[in-house]
Order: sequence, then structure tokens, then C-alpha cells
Amino acid sequence: MTMQRFQDKVALITGASSGIGAASAQRLAAEGARVFGLGRDGDGLAATAQAIDAAGGTATMHSADIGKSSECQAAVAACLERYGQLDVLVNCAGGHVFRALHEITEELWLQDLAVNLGGAFFLCQAAMPELRKTGGNIVNIGSLASVEGQAYSATYCSAKHGVLGLTRALAVEFLNTNVRVNAVCPGGTNTPQIGKVGMPDGADFDLIMRTAGARGMSEAEDIAAVIAFVASDEARAVHGAVYMADQGKTAG
Repeated sequence: MTMQRFQDKVALITGASSGIGAASAQRLAAEGARVFGLGRDGDGLAATAQAIDAAGGTATMHSADIGKSSECQAAVAACLERYGQLDVLVNCAGGHVFRALHEITEELWLQDLAVNLGGAFFLCQAAMPELRKTGGNIVNIGSLASVEGQAYSATYCSAKHGVLGLTRALAVEFLNTNVRVNAVCPGGTNTPQIGKVGMPDGADFDLIMRTAGARGMSEAEDIAAVIAFVASDEARAVHGAVYMADQGKTAG
């Protein structure tokens, strides 16, 4: 029997068109949440909504460029108009493109920061007033790149380190409120993004493999299960925490 930890709750989940975001949307919906999913891939969002509907869940999908503050504010407003409340924010959207340092232009730098860090910041900012009303919580999705360096990933590592800084800063700022703010950091995960990974010309494959875990990759559903716990009332004692879901990569 599926747990119903999110009955009568509303969850706004970014990156809901694929990968961990889609798996999280389906997991929280299966546990009773009304899901408001954000993404830029209309077909992917439709597929996630269809999967949730087929399983008997409730979801609304919304297209947004989360790198823009105005669109994040509009997305939260649309969620409130649709469901009347907001209890959980999962900042799952992101993208990892391997680039050598000399290939990173100012435009690419700003683009990667917007996708991997700016969106999380702007949505936390937009959602916080509503989360304070409901005693809700935020789960920011980091990465192995939040805690270690990775070759050809200067922009991604910078942004994902920033996600942990954002999480910890907000956890302290809102320590005396009823809101919780935490982070989950997946290791290598079997998502559609894996099939799209390209490497810079002349890349040192041994450097890239330094990030690989001995126990292999996780499935998106494995990470969604961790996210669901952290976002649930079962984790009410968890605030300002960073959960590594990396198959033991950072254990030793």
C-alpha cells in the first residue's frame, strides 16, 4: 500500500519534464500531493502529467524559464491560483554540460548559473511567503558537484556549490520559523541527460571517471524516494541538512 504522506498538500516541482524531477513529481503525486510541475519541454511535461493521471494522481504542468525572477513569481502565482496553497518546493531543474575552461563564454557562464542556481534562488524567494503560511519546506537538489570538483565542469560545480550555500543560508535565516530547508545531492543517476553528455575535444577520460562511484548509478526513482522522505513530515526534525544520495561515493 502506498504511503499518503502528502495528502492535502501541494508540491511545486521544477524539472518535471524528465529525470529526477519527473520521478519526484510522480512519487509525491502517488503519495497524495497535488503536483504543480515546471519545465520547458512541453512534451516531457505532458508525459509526466499523463503518467500521474494514469496512476490516479493530480497534476498541473506549467512552462517556465526559471532563470528569470518574473517567471518564477508568475509560476508560484499560477500554482496558488490553481490549488490555493503551497506546501513543498522541490528545486530539481538543472543541466550539466561538460566544457573546457577556455570554451566557457560569459553567455554560457550566466546561462549555466541561471539554470542550476538562479532558478532555485528565485523560486525560494517567490515561494517563501506561502511556505511560511503552511509550515512547508524546500528541497534543493544539488549534486556530487556540490561537494567535490569535477573536470570540465567549472560552471556546473560553481552553481551546485552555490545550491548548498543557498540551502544553508536560508536554513539559518528562517531558523525561527516553521519552514524547513534542506538539500539532496544525487550521485550519478540514470536519466535522459546521460545519453546527451558530450565531452570537450581532447578531454582526459581518467579525470572524468574520478567522479564515478564503485557501486554504479542510481535510478531516478531512487533519488525521488529520498526527496519524498526529506519533504515529508517524517523528516520534521531535518533542517539545514545535506543528504548525499551517491551510492557511497563521498563516504570515504
